[in-house]
Amino acid sequence: MKTTPMPLTLRVLAHLLSYPDASLREHLGEMHDALHDERALTAGRLVELDALIDRLRSGRAMDVEAAYVEMFDRGRGTALHLFEHVHGDSRDRGPAMVDLIKTYEQAGLYIGEGELPDHLTVVLEYASTQPPAQAREFLREVSHILQVIFSALLKQQSPYASVLAAVLDLAGEKAQAVKIPDEPAIDDSWEEPMAFDGCSTQGQARPDQPQPIQIVKRPPAGGAVQTNPGVRT
Repeated sequence: MKTTPMPLTLRVLAHLLSYPDASLREHLGEMHDALHDERALTAGRLVELDALIDRLRSGRAMDVEAAYVEMFDRGRGTALHLFEHVHGDSRDRGPAMVDLIKTYEQAGLYIGEGELPDHLTVVLEYASTQPPAQAREFLREVSHILQVIFSALLKQQSPYASVLAAVLDLAGEKAQAVKIPDEPAIDDSWEEPMAFDGCSTQGQARPDQPQPIQIVKRPPAGGAVQTNPGVRT
């Protein structure tokens, strides 16, 4: 079975998920033409992507850039770093990153300074260099993560959901909403916990509780410090 070539489409999708600065917006017309010329996506999906391109092209620069930051840099469910959805901040993320970098290097590709290998834009750029069948299989391996990101974007009615849906199409998977956990409010996620859990055995006690102190005797010259712990006021 012949697989439709899709390198240009994958690269355009990678760019559409990149920060929409002035340089990117200058090439939106070319991206539109590349998507339609390659015909790797259905007509309905192209209509959705056209709407996103029009929004990026016609919107005020400040607005489209702020919307991108709000959507992808401040939302955990919509994060474009794939391993964040699998490993979070655990130690397992490091070895997974190393393995992915090796996959790129075996194909003769090296990521730029400051880039992380699990960012979806990098993943799509790599896939675009592979033969169609291998690219499709590679994307299928991460399709469960793509479904989560797609669902989070869909839940927020983001036009960027069309990009994830397109990637899933190229992976041979149907884009469909899956259950995702509710994200904490941004203020809650950034709220600092009470110092040392407010427990006197770990640190400072609560305001209405006795405060532990240590009395330290001044040592003689060259002597050791003596303490009398546990004295309460």
